[in-house]
This record gives sequence, C-alpha cells and structure tokens, in this order.
Amino acid sequence: MKTKPLSAFSLGYARADKRIEILHLVGLHGSISQASRSAGVSYKAAWQAVHTLTNLAGEPLVDSSVGGSGGGGARLTPAGARLLEAAGQMDAARRDVLDRINSPSIGVLTGPRTSMRNHLPCVVARLESAGARDPMVRAVVALPGGHELTSFVTRESIELLELKPGQPILALCKATAVRIEPGDSDVPDASGESGNCLPGRVLRVARGTSTDELVLTLASGQQLVGFAARPNRLRAGSKAQAHVEGSAVVLALA
Repeated sequence: MKTKPLSAFSLGYARADKRIEILHLVGLHGSISQASRSAGVSYKAAWQAVHTLTNLAGEPLVDSSVGGSGGGGARLTPAGARLLEAAGQMDAARRDVLDRINSPSIGVLTGPRTSMRNHLPCVVARLESAGARDPMVRAVVALPGGHELTSFVTRESIELLELKPGQPILALCKATAVRIEPGDSDVPDASGESGNCLPGRVLRVARGTSTDELVLTLASGQQLVGFAARPNRLRAGSKAQAHVEGSAVVLALA
C-alpha cells in the first residue's frame, strides 16, 4: 500500500511541542489515560493533542479501544510511528544546526510563519479563571513598557503549552482584529477588557476606501498593525489607541 507523504505541519515547531511528547507516551504506555498522567495534563487535553496531530497529518495516528478501568488501550498506527521517527530526526537536525550556527553574538527570535501580521514578544503575567472546572482561562501577558494584553484560551491549550507566570511567549493577532482610534477616544474595546487598549503613536498610514491601515508604535517600541474606519483624523505622529479583541489574541511558544 502506498504511504502518504508526511506533513511538515504535523511536526510542530520543535520537539518541545507537548503534542509530540503525548503521542510518544501513548506509544510507550499503550494508554491515553497513562500518557496524560505521565505528561502531567488532563485526559481531555491528551485527546485534544492526538486529535490535533491527526488532523494535521491527514491520517489516523492512534488506534484506541474503549473499556476497562484504565479507559481502554491505545496503540500507534504505522503513520503515528513514522511521525514520531520523523519528529526525532528533525529534532536532532535542529540541534545540530543550532550547535553549528549559534554564537554569543547572534540572538535571533523567530516566530511561526503565519498570516497574522502582529507578533509581540511578551511574558505571561498571570492566569485567571472562574475555577478549576471552568474550560476557559484568561491569560494576561505583559508587554515591554508596562502594558498588558489579555488572551482567552482553553484550559487544555494552557496545559499543552505548559504556560506559567514569568514564561516568555509570543502574542499573535491578525491586523483585522485590531481597531485603532484617536488617542483621546473613550470607545471601549470589543471584548470589554480595558487591558486590551494599547496606547501609541501612528507611524504609517495607508489610506483605503472605507478603512485605513495603520502601523502604531507602542510605548515599548513594538509595532502593531491595525485598521481605522474612515473618515478619521489620524496621520503619522498622531496619538492613538489600539483596541485588541481578547478572543483574537493567540499565544505561541517563543
């Protein structure tokens, strides 16, 4: 039978990807529940990891059976085993490349390739929720310069990314989810979170028919791309505020 080519997307960005670790543990223990305990995540988060990798790979990675006190058995399919082998080889290749090119004089932070225009290095400030059973977590990240940004994330994603206060991370956001208003505007942001109002100055303006695309320089020196409805009185040098939807902020490991 002809095998399908491996999808590069299914390998994640590094071996540190919790999803690959969980797939490895499923193969090691023959159990989703045991893999979740060994990985330190919930049973639901472990299944989410398997489902995500399966979608990215385009073919089943785990065969599972239901029943038994341990929640049934599970084994890797040939595709799952191939994916782990490829992930291991890619991890070794990454380490080899980094060992050869890294030096004290080179410090480059690269983000994932994505259509999102805004990539903001930040640090996890705190994680808030209504309780341990609440599926949604309010993740607050601190930007350089003292401002904060809120992202609403599922509890399983928090577990799989292993987020904790003080951890460096990237906040990603589509430019279309950023609304820019004049600096003296008192219009609340769409999520109702005042922490998602970031002040700055307009660096560049690209005029459009119904909206203008603007690049805003934040107090930290970071740049944020967003849109302002026309007509407006914004121009290069104007004080402005960026209102970012909390549900549109995606967190990624740096």
